[in-house]
Amino acid sequence: MPIEILMPALSPTMKEGNLAKWVKKEGDKIKAGEVIAEIETDKATMEVEAVDEGILGKIIVPQGTENVAVNTCIALILEEGEDKSALEKFVSSVSNSSAVNQPNSLPQAISNTEKSNNLEIKTTPEKTQNSSDIIKASPLAKRIAKNENISLTQISGSGPHGRIIKDDVLNYVSSGNSSRSSSVGVVHRNPQEFYTKKNNNIRKVIAKRLLESKQNVPHFYLSCEMRVDKLNELRNALNEVAHHDEHGVPEYKISINDLIIKATAMALKKVPDANSSWSEDATIIYNNIDISMAVAIDGGLITPIIKNADQKTIQQISKEAKSLAKKARDGKLTPEEFQGGTFSISNLGMFGIDNFSAIVNPPQSCILAVSRTVEKPVIDHGQIKIGHTMNITLSADHRVVDGAVGAEFLKALRRYIEHPILNIL
Repeated sequence: MPIEILMPALSPTMKEGNLAKWVKKEGDKIKAGEVIAEIETDKATMEVEAVDEGILGKIIVPQGTENVAVNTCIALILEEGEDKSALEKFVSSVSNSSAVNQPNSLPQAISNTEKSNNLEIKTTPEKTQNSSDIIKASPLAKRIAKNENISLTQISGSGPHGRIIKDDVLNYVSSGNSSRSSSVGVVHRNPQEFYTKKNNNIRKVIAKRLLESKQNVPHFYLSCEMRVDKLNELRNALNEVAHHDEHGVPEYKISINDLIIKATAMALKKVPDANSSWSEDATIIYNNIDISMAVAIDGGLITPIIKNADQKTIQQISKEAKSLAKKARDGKLTPEEFQGGTFSISNLGMFGIDNFSAIVNPPQSCILAVSRTVEKPVIDHGQIKIGHTMNITLSADHRVVDGAVGAEFLKALRRYIEHPILNIL
């Protein structure tokens, strides 16, 4: 009897996912532990491994299918000695059972697949009627023509089989035929008023969670400006003494964000009430300090976690932060690496942002927004000097953290940022 491959639950909160890609195709031999597909969850794209051996007999849910419910049959594996006739018998037996009435049943999935295939066949002729599809041109030639507001129908191609190449378009432009070159000062309106970017699961979950946060969490904000001259000095000193390989490349490179993670963890150790969550029965104060750091990825945002950040050295935090950020951008984070966390940090300083307020990431009660370092005149012991400052804003859930607690936390944070030697003692 064929073995069913079911849509896996790759995280505790996952109810459905997108079948992004089939790594194996029908007829391929499969060994236990081999990657057979890639599933896009609400947080990342993750690989799915086979748990049984055999031949991939039939793909039920094609790649690119969205919102596939957990435990839906997505494919069938033929065991040793079975051929495709076993698939027909299996489908027939399932169709005659009560499972045929279930929304995730195999016959329904096959029926939907066939409908999808028929729909694709019907719509294909309509695509071929589009003139842009008929004209043979290289992608670069098309882009140049679009920028110059030129119709490719006006250009003869010199490439293979009459294909229009870059030089054909450039020659056409140099001859004075471009609307840009012949109409200096004339505004050319794009006939396409807008274009759309399809929302992936990550973007949908971000939208849902942040909307719930702003609607249900009573935010308040505390901002202050901190001196970071000594923080920069410590960073430079640590990078200077870092171990280098035979090519002179440092083993690690400390960033300002690494130092801020460490300083935040130390401040939370001093003010544990900020390392907390709200529940209806009691306020939860976490014993461990796990810092969630916001990382921008393609199509959204994810927050991998530096666990027990208060107990780790700055070098350990730096290595772990860089490793987690890379895995996040590659879609390789495991659920335990991004689920949980007790406090969040969002740093937009590298984008030149002077000041911003972040949205609390429930169930956490606080998030720290870090802006860029600015060189400016400062008053130091009655004298005007050139110093480096950074604006930091704490967003807090007022159900858990009162203004005094937030202020006490920022006071402790200032001490560890302006006197960073305390972070390594």
